[in-house]
Amino acid sequence: MIRAAAYPRYSSDNQREESISAQLRAIEEYCKRKNYVLVKIYPDEAKSATTDNRSNFQRMIEDSSLGIFDVVIVHKYDRFARNRYDSAY
Repeated sequence: MIRAAAYPRYSSDNQREESISAQLRAIEEYCKRKNYVLVKIYPDEAKSATTDNRSNFQRMIEDSSLGIFDVVIVHKYDRFARNRYDSAY
């Protein structure tokens, strides 16, 4: 059984909270198709990916060391980080 964490995020006040809901629905569908169990959700609202100073993002990083989940699922890679260097780091 693969345990998954969801990280839905929208970046600005120009986007709406529904964006989080839509991302979460897509993540839930993906988990169903892959037979992953969604165990934790870490939404960040109106937070830019140009910095890792995002409260739930930091909580997710901390929780990863506790073994709460095996994988992180995002709707698009740019929800996690804006460039490959930041994402890898």
